[in-house]
Parts: sequence; structure tokens; C-alpha cells
Amino acid sequence: MRKSLKITKRAVDALKPLDARFVAWDTELAGFGIRISPTGRKSYVFRYRANGGRSGRSREPVIGVHGTITPDQAREIARQWAAEVAAGGDPASDRNNRRNAPTVSDLMDRYIIEHSERNNKPSTVRNVKHTIENHIRPALGRLKVRDVSRADISKFHGSLASTPYQANRTLALLSKAFSLAEIWGLRPDGSSPCLRVQRFEEKARERFLSEKEFATLGDVLARAERGELTTKRKRGNVQPVSVNLQAVNAIRLLVFTGARVGEILGLRWEYINWQAQRAELPDSKTGKKFIHLPPAAREVLQGLEQPENGKGFVIRGGHGAGDPAKPLTNIKDPWALIRTAADLEGVRLHDLRHSFASAAIAGGMSLPMIGALLGHRDVKTTARYAHLADDPIRAAAEQVGNRISNAMKGNEDGAEIVKLHRK
Repeated sequence: MRKSLKITKRAVDALKPLDARFVAWDTELAGFGIRISPTGRKSYVFRYRANGGRSGRSREPVIGVHGTITPDQAREIARQWAAEVAAGGDPASDRNNRRNAPTVSDLMDRYIIEHSERNNKPSTVRNVKHTIENHIRPALGRLKVRDVSRADISKFHGSLASTPYQANRTLALLSKAFSLAEIWGLRPDGSSPCLRVQRFEEKARERFLSEKEFATLGDVLARAERGELTTKRKRGNVQPVSVNLQAVNAIRLLVFTGARVGEILGLRWEYINWQAQRAELPDSKTGKKFIHLPPAAREVLQGLEQPENGKGFVIRGGHGAGDPAKPLTNIKDPWALIRTAADLEGVRLHDLRHSFASAAIAGGMSLPMIGALLGHRDVKTTARYAHLADDPIRAAAEQVGNRISNAMKGNEDGAEIVKLHRK
């Protein structure tokens, strides 16, 4: 059945369904029509031939459903499509391409496989996946990659304001992903929506243990080794706490070497050079690296069970004595028990590395020397500890000033004042 009419709301409402689907065509705009199904569903359509001429393929895409879109709105879209067809376009194909265009979730999948897993270390890959699953996918995953705007990214970044460090790391991940999207042809060059999105100011998170706190930590670790560690429950009763001894050994090595957590958990017996008194890591966050082993660290290692073949992980995973073929993976839970017992709430395992640097500066070591001990590749990384160098200098100045002051006051414990003679 072929029917023609001027498509208006009143005319469309008056159309009744038949046993078979039919289209009523508009008398004002060629190709614009309203399709009525036997169920009574009415959909606006636009018929045209792709690539122009009678030889072109006939298409009849749906513009929208009557009731969710008005006749005037549907006619305006049909006019736009007619102009695209006249210019050689194919609106239906473009719409299909848009419908099938990759989403941010698709981009994240590709980012993990083609970038992160190829270029990042396993620990970094885990962090990337955690950030994507917990932050990016829920907020942006359904958006089309080419449709994401700077406003979308700015709003998302702002939603993480309560955790500025996490917000900035997530923004950095998105920035890299959208740069790759341009390389992969998913967005035009220079169109990254992350450009000029302002990062949050980050406050330094370093926490340094004092000598007293080190002493307390040492006592708690010793009690954990003896099985004497206890904790107070909500009702005030004290209960014994069992801590994985492999984790205790790992914490001691972190304290005595200033190494990163991943470096200690991934340490293997094959890396230990007893003669050079160091661990020679074939790979680390900064590439090949030496971890120097002072006497206290060597004492910890010598107290551990070493496989007969001299191979395997130093800090073992598994149950009981552990399996040298498996590394310990859970150190955060044991550390939570240790730091609670030592009254070090809020202290992270990484803060033990900061504390190692602090102790080195207090001992008068230079920043370049500390950078070498910690395995810093960039001097700017070590420079974060520069302000700590003032502490021993300040203490020395106070000591000298006090001695001179006491001497001037005639105190017996004052320093002997030596007159300086000009030559």
C-alpha cells in the first residue's frame, strides 16, 4: 500500500494499522515517511539511494519512533540526511559506524593488552587494571571514544577530589590512553580531552620513623617472631596474634636496605652476591639495580632457609615454611598487624624506604650518596629529601650555640673559648 500525506502530528495519530506494514510518504519532503506496523508502532523513516543515482543501494533507516520524537523534529533530521546524501554521504552507514564505534571501555581493554602489558612491570599492570576497573569503567566506560570531551574528563577528575593522588594518577593514565587513541585512528590528532585539565596539588606523603619508633618496631617484630604478639579487641580483652614470619623477615629487609616492597618480595637467592655484599637485581622499577646489604640485612638472610640448589624466592609464599618457587604476595595484612602493635597507624610500607633515607641524612650522607643507595635514576627524586638535611645541621648549630652561651655565662660545662689573633 502506498499512501501520501502531509506528515503532521494529527495526521500521524489518525493513521490506523493494517494487516501488513506500510509507509505513508510525506508530500513535502521526498523520501520522508512514517512507517506503521501491524502492532500499531509508528516510526519515522527516510528512504534514499546511497552513492546517488538509480544504481545506488536503497536504504530506509529509522529516524525515530512517533511519540519520542515529533514530526517536525523527524523532518528536520530527514532534511539533514538529504543534504548529506546530496553531498555523497551515507547517513545510515554513518549511523551504524557510530553505533559500533569503540567505547572508552574498549579503549581501556586495548590499552591494557597493547600498551601496559607490553611496557609496564607486573606490579604496574596490576595498578593499571585496578584503576580502570574501580574508577574509569564505571564513570566513562560507556562513552564513545570520539565523543569524550574535556568537560567529561574534568568532571570525572573533579569527582576524585577527595583522593588527589589517585585522581592525578588516573588522569595520567587517561591522557596516555587518549594519546594512543589518536595513534590508533580512534580520534583526530591533537584532540585529547585530557589536554589542559588541571591536576590537583599533591602534598608530600613521606612519613619518617624516629629512633624511638624504630626501637618500638624492632621490639614488635621480635615479639612476632617469638609468637608473643597480642592485640586488644573492642571489649578490651587481649588475644594472641599470629603473623607470617616470612612477612616479618621481609619487613626487616625493607628497614635495613631501603628497598622497594616489590624488590624484596621478588628477591631471589640467585641475585645474592655474598662476596660483594649486595643483591644484584636484573630488573627493577629503574632497570638493573644493586641493593647493598649491610650486616643487619645479611644477618636476616643468613637466618633464612636457603634451597640446596641456591635458587628460589628469598621471601617465600605458601603455607608453613613456604615454597621457594612461590613469592609472598600478601604483606599488607601482616604489616597492618605489626604497625598497629607498634602504634604506627598510617605508616605505609613505603615509608620505611623514606625512613631509611632520613636515617642516612641524619648520619651526614650527601644526597647523591643517598640516591645511589636507593637506586634513584633521577636526581630530582632524591631532591625530595633535601629539606631533611637541615635537621642535623640545625642540631649541630644548636649544640655549638649552647656551648658558647654556657661559656659566656661562666658555666663549667661551657666550651673553652680560644681567642683568635689576626696575623
